Amino acid sequence: MKPVKVTRKRMAGPDHAVVTLVGGRSNLYRRQPCDTCPWRVDATGEFPAEAFKHSAPTAYDMSTHLFSCHASGQKRPATCAGFILRAHHNLALRLKCSSGIVDPRLVDDGGHALHEDYRTMAIANGVEPDDPALAPCR
Repeated sequence: MKPVKVTRKRMAGPDHAVVTLVGGRSNLYRRQPCDTCPWRVDATGEFPAEAFKHSAPTAYDMSTHLFSCHASGQKRPATCAGFILRAHHNLALRLKCSSGIVDPRLVDDGGHALHEDYRTMAIANGVEPDDPALAPCR
């Protein structure tokens, strides 16, 4: 297993950053959205709009970038449960599911309403609907 390495860090506010990671265990994923999961409708507003602009490429058609759970941290990154439940177009996630690394049947919403898609989530969190970062989102 390759150690986790930060390849990019973009500040999204004074207390928030969007971090791009490589390496680590590829089979770690959440089974339910965490308490402040941005995919949860009841967690809207937990993160600044800028974070959703930085993370938007995870929602581009056939993206190879995964949306990790912020609660997992950088040392043991895990794919976000909300993302697994909503990002069916993401190529990296589809490959993980088809190879058995991620089993979406083991993931559920925990009884929480989730945003329908990335665009809806980003707009609910303050990103303008016509923001260029959202244009390629599915």
